[in-house]
Amino acid sequence: MNRKLMAAIGVAGMLVSVAACGGDGDDNKAGGADGFKGETLTFWAMDGSTPEQWQKDVTAAFEKKTGAKLKFEVQTWNGIQQKLTTALSEENPPDVFEIGNTQTPAYAKTGGLAELGDLKESIGADWTESMNKSSVVDGKQYAAPWFVLNRVVVYNKKIWADAGIKELPKTRAEFLKDLKQIGEKTDAEPIYLPGQNWYHFVGLTIGEGAELVKKDGDKYVSNLDDPKVAKAMKTYKQFADLSKAPKNKDEATPQQAEVFAKGKTGAFIGMSWEAPTAIKANPKIEQDIGFFTIPGPTADKPEGVFLGGSNLAVAATSKKQELAKEFLKIALSDKFEGQFAKEGGQIPNKKALESNLKGNPAAEAAAPAAVGGGTTPLIPEWGAVENPPNPIKNYMTAVLNGKSPADAAKQVEGELNKRLSQKQ
Repeated sequence: MNRKLMAAIGVAGMLVSVAACGGDGDDNKAGGADGFKGETLTFWAMDGSTPEQWQKDVTAAFEKKTGAKLKFEVQTWNGIQQKLTTALSEENPPDVFEIGNTQTPAYAKTGGLAELGDLKESIGADWTESMNKSSVVDGKQYAAPWFVLNRVVVYNKKIWADAGIKELPKTRAEFLKDLKQIGEKTDAEPIYLPGQNWYHFVGLTIGEGAELVKKDGDKYVSNLDDPKVAKAMKTYKQFADLSKAPKNKDEATPQQAEVFAKGKTGAFIGMSWEAPTAIKANPKIEQDIGFFTIPGPTADKPEGVFLGGSNLAVAATSKKQELAKEFLKIALSDKFEGQFAKEGGQIPNKKALESNLKGNPAAEAAAPAAVGGGTTPLIPEWGAVENPPNPIKNYMTAVLNGKSPADAAKQVEGELNKRLSQKQ
């Protein structure tokens, strides 16, 4: 999913159409990459995903190679699932479209996505496995990984220096030690970590190799009583106990970046784009902001992280299957995937292309954790779980308020199982 989806689902938006309309005939009759003259390929990209220069350069390269036209249509995340579902059922769907990584399996299961196994063979041999996982359903490739974003530690350099900390932590234990030192030697809150920053908790479960759900016969049920999940929650609690943040709110209530902007917080766990939010609230803090990878149990392995990002897919009913694949070969080529990462700061779909993030401190901090990251359960049933009130959030609050992980899991499992029985 895109960063706007993770932070601000519900933002009102508009549809912007770019370039001219073209023909909608069956271009599979075209004889090769240069045989698509007169055709127009429609690409739905989400608002904020495509850097302007990248869009111009990819369009030029596509039109030069194929002779076809490329029509960009920018969408907003608010309401996109219903809009895309409707479009894929109609005669003329978007040929290629951006789709949230956690949304991909549901569309594949319902037959909306074309298989892209041949594309994987031709250009995807070295796609990062953790990123590509959401594109594969029942062993078949239904999309192509495009980019991900994940959480980092955003910290106040001045506060850390005032606490006498000279080196950034490389392990979870060192991170905890440094935060406690901030609490002892300064007046600052060591870390702002609200009780329901649940995507960070998901990252911790990924790091433990835990699953939030398990199969019970032909259905999925809660797996919150797994000792690995409990271990992840205990880690979360160690850090949350150093915070004054509310135990029953998430990172957007209030916006944690705005809390950090006041200059009285040592660190928070957040997305790279939250730093500009803090700077907007208090421009003077810009010089004090730094980033580092969330430290894991050992120095050689970062903390587990939730990978929120997007894939690119082709509509199963598109009449321009071959032309769509030509577009994907261009857009996802090392040249343009690298340019995309450099201009947008997103983690690219290949480890070898991460050098394009150099000079972007937030992206450089995020990249090391991507290879070991993951997502929420990639099942169609998961969509209902995230609807408020999210039972995972309630589980977290219960533990932070003193319940054992086992008791907290039992408290919410009925609601979680009920939601897992509702396919969306």
